[in-house]
Amino acid sequence: MRSTIILMLALLLIISGCSTSSSQMETSEKDKLTVVRLSDATKLDPHFITDISSANILYQKVYETLVVPDLDMKPQPGLAKEWEQIDDVTWEFTLREGVYFHDGTVFNADAVKATFDRLLDPKTASPQAEKLGMIDDIEIVDEYTVRFHLSAAYAPLLSILSANEGSIISPKALSENPKKLWEHPVGTGPFAFDYWKPGQEISIKKNEKYWGDKPKINQVVFKVVPEDTTRLAMIETGEAHVNDQVPITEIERIAASETLNLYRADGLGIEFLGFNVQKAPFDQLEVRKAITQAIDRKAVLKGVFQNSGMLANSPMSPKVFGYSDDVKPYDYDLENAKALLQEAGLEGLKVTITTNDRKERINVAEVVQSQLKKIGINAEVEVLEWGAYIEALNNGEHEMFVGGWGNATGDGDYNQFNVFHSSSHGGAGNHTYYNNPEVDRIIEDARKEIDDESRKNLYEQAMKLEMEDAAMIPLRYYEHLAVYHKDVEGLVISPVNYILLNEITIK
Repeated sequence: MRSTIILMLALLLIISGCSTSSSQMETSEKDKLTVVRLSDATKLDPHFITDISSANILYQKVYETLVVPDLDMKPQPGLAKEWEQIDDVTWEFTLREGVYFHDGTVFNADAVKATFDRLLDPKTASPQAEKLGMIDDIEIVDEYTVRFHLSAAYAPLLSILSANEGSIISPKALSENPKKLWEHPVGTGPFAFDYWKPGQEISIKKNEKYWGDKPKINQVVFKVVPEDTTRLAMIETGEAHVNDQVPITEIERIAASETLNLYRADGLGIEFLGFNVQKAPFDQLEVRKAITQAIDRKAVLKGVFQNSGMLANSPMSPKVFGYSDDVKPYDYDLENAKALLQEAGLEGLKVTITTNDRKERINVAEVVQSQLKKIGINAEVEVLEWGAYIEALNNGEHEMFVGGWGNATGDGDYNQFNVFHSSSHGGAGNHTYYNNPEVDRIIEDARKEIDDESRKNLYEQAMKLEMEDAAMIPLRYYEHLAVYHKDVEGLVISPVNYILLNEITIK
């Protein structure tokens, strides 16, 4: 009898344990958001991240900035609760109190100074340094007040401080092991870093000690799923919740599904075809002009992107400060393109078009390959995984490439300085390796110009020269697409294409 009672008690304990475990699992799954993505992050240190895809995992999630852009890209208080421009070259920021980094270190003026000193130190060799190179010194006024002293007036300072480049890093992490930040970020954000399994997934968890409004979910897992159809199927079945890299070819399937919702929003970025102008024969303007005139951009927009987004006429989106509709690329003109190649003695030219493994970009490369045949150019398409693609562009190993630039601030300086200034060659963003001293001067003047209309005029001048030099062929302005499961509520995608997580819930 006694042994029977013991056995029954043991069974009850097992059943009770299973029941509790099942309940906890259910709660856990409802509090866990799974985001499926084409590619893994390249690195997790904001001073070395050069792509929005990687920044999206950390920006305003693990790391925060002094200033935060709203959905109209207007600066709002972040880790700085207020600021004042004292004169053309001096800005004072009053910091929030009671904020802590995920490692327990207090956020204060020392943390701000340590972050920017590290970013701007030549020994750090950050590809982001030039974007904030106008900062001469950061003065600590008191524990919660800092002054930025600039070398010259810089109108878009607030916009760059609100971007990923302005992320504030734990001074303890910086002093103890800064290299570890590549794989283990430490910020003040609403989510803290959990783990990274390279090539598989990255997890972040709710920061229970967060100074602001806490997220409604406990965990977010960014899972790498290279196959487009698999990502969509995972959302459809509820195995995953959000996919922010949606193939345009799947829009009709999404619309017909009972479990999928499609998120669409105009973006700030541009998709383009670029040349490495330092490599022959692309160092010849006539060759670049010939290829530019051989590309039917309208056919690319319609055939590849199904008219998602807008036909691009310049390197800058209409939603970005500094855009001008008076800037135009060379017209589509096959006969003139053929004549230019003949003059250059380059009929039968062989080229390589490098692209990453996103379906639409591969399709763009193949359409361009077909269009170039019409002027006697034989193009080979080289498809690389995202990390290898970024590395190839950063090292200047490419000839032609299908590229994009997602403006992270809403200001023209972010396009012009990063994509066209000669000091930004490589990892900073100038993957065409374009170098025009006159354009450099205009971009530098625009950075210092306080008057908005004068700045716009300067950007127009720069873009007209860039289009004349044909370093790149603008294709389309982004439309951001995301697909999400019907049980997900509160999803917002910023104009930069960052997923905003704090208001998301799962039914």
